[in-house]
Formats: sequence, structure tokens, C-alpha cells
Amino acid sequence: MGLAIDASCDLPREFLQQHDIAVMPIAVRVDESSFKDDRDPAEIERFLKLKLGSRSHSAETEPCSVEDVQKLFLDKLVLEKDCVFCLTVTATRSPIYDNVVKASFAVLKNYRKMREPAGITGPFLMRVLDTRSLFVGSAPCIVEAVRLIQANESPAAIRERLAYIAENSYGYMLPRDLYYLRARAKKKGDRSVGLLSAVLGSTLDIKPLLRGYRGDTTPVGKVRGWEHGCETLLHYAAERVRAGLLVPVMCTAYGGDLSELPKLPGYDKLAQACEDCGVTLMQAPMSITGMVNVGEGAVTIGFAAEEHHVEF
Repeated sequence: MGLAIDASCDLPREFLQQHDIAVMPIAVRVDESSFKDDRDPAEIERFLKLKLGSRSHSAETEPCSVEDVQKLFLDKLVLEKDCVFCLTVTATRSPIYDNVVKASFAVLKNYRKMREPAGITGPFLMRVLDTRSLFVGSAPCIVEAVRLIQANESPAAIRERLAYIAENSYGYMLPRDLYYLRARAKKKGDRSVGLLSAVLGSTLDIKPLLRGYRGDTTPVGKVRGWEHGCETLLHYAAERVRAGLLVPVMCTAYGGDLSELPKLPGYDKLAQACEDCGVTLMQAPMSITGMVNVGEGAVTIGFAAEEHHVEF
């Protein structure tokens, strides 16, 4: 069994390579610069070095198409695996999930034409799952999928468990630049961040804490000051670790030089909580797609936990 994800799911490149996880790329174009977002650290570094920053809100992104997914599977994955789970960003924020579902019909119809000449017998299974979150919020589902595959669970059992984890996955983000976030949201027709919020955020240095949960992305709190915001978010993450997680991993991502992430206020306490509780603390650079959509410098966390009330 194998896994495939889209490039917006924030996980370390080393983790993806270690577990042979295929990445469905997203094409990004900013002015005259083009990028293939496939979680390649070199490509992320090139994006950051070009300092496209404030101009990126007008970028064009092209999520992997139905044809791209078909090609990836029929040319490669059906020859390497017997069953592949595709985990994608929430369908409420991107067409990727729908594209993969559409592609799966052609893959399941035509895979024998590819496998039989290669001497591969038996059926091929393709299962598509909406993680119900986005960016690093999708990561706990993927980490759990790896564990289940390593435990030799059946495809039916894996699907059932991943659906439960997806329903209980949380992704939180502290954006650095509300004007950028609003400009990008306006371009995409997303009214979730209004002009008033952007103006207030700039004038009073008030930042929203945004949450992706069960397909919905909404502000769930606000904090004054960037550093205080980081400390508030990471302190909350440490509290969730100590309260107990459904998947023993706390995933973090940063929209910039990853070496800056451990220096943020509150990160040391989160690291200590993870060490005390036997929870893996992951660090990943935010995808190019993520930075284009929310701006550079965003801090994000992702975890899976039982439903709970939160106040910031």
C-alpha cells in the first residue's frame, strides 16, 4: 500500500521520502516567475530568495488537474503499488479533491492495461480522502496513514480510521500580514477576511487566529502583537499535547526560513511538552502554495484531538 498527497499538505521532505509518499504538484506563477510546488526544499528556497512577498497575492495557482493525476497513477503508481490512499486539502478550499475523485474513475477503469504487460496480477485499489483541513492541518491524517500501513491494517480499516482522524483534525494559523491575506482572499472571491479586520489589524497590531476544522476556515480569536500571537498559539499547542492527542504528533510549519521557527516565543515550551508526553514534534516549511495564499511569515500548527472548546 502507498500514499499520495497534494503539495499543499505541509510535511517535512525527509518524512515524505522515508515513507515513499507521492506528491501531486501544484503549478504557481508570480509575474514572470514560475514554480513547481512539489515540496522540494530547493524550489521553496528559490521562492523565498526572490522576495516576491507582497506581489504574490496576484499569483496564479494551478492545482493538479484530472489528467495530471491520471498520468501519475497510470504511468507510475499502479506499477508500484496495489492500493494507494490519496489524501488532499479540504474540498471546501480547493478543487484538488474533486479532480482526484474524477481521475480515480479513469485510473480504476484502465489500470489493467498498464499492469498486465508488466506481469502484475491482481486488482488495484485507489481510495481518495478529504482531510477536512488544509496546510499543516492535513498532516496528522497522513502521519496516521503511515502508521496504519506499517501495521498491515486492511484498506477498509485504514479508510475508516482516517475518516475519523480527518473529522477531528485541527489546523491553526497566525498570519503575519492581514493586508496581504485580504488582497489574496479578494482575488479568490473569499470574503472571510474583511477590509475592516485588515485595517484594525494593521493599526492596532491585532492579529486573528484562524482555524481550519471540518472543512470550515474561520477566525477563532485575536491577539495583540506578533510575538504575543506566536506565544499564545504555541502555548495552546502545548496544552493540547498535555491533554492528549488522537495521533501522537504535533505538526508545525512556517512560511519562511525554517530555522526561525524554533526561535519563536513559546516554541521551547511546546518542545518540552512533546518530549514529556512522548509526542513527535514535526517542523516543515509551508508550501509555496500556502505562502502565496496567506503570505510569508505565517505560523501554523496541526494536530488531531477529540472535539473541544477553545478560547483565545
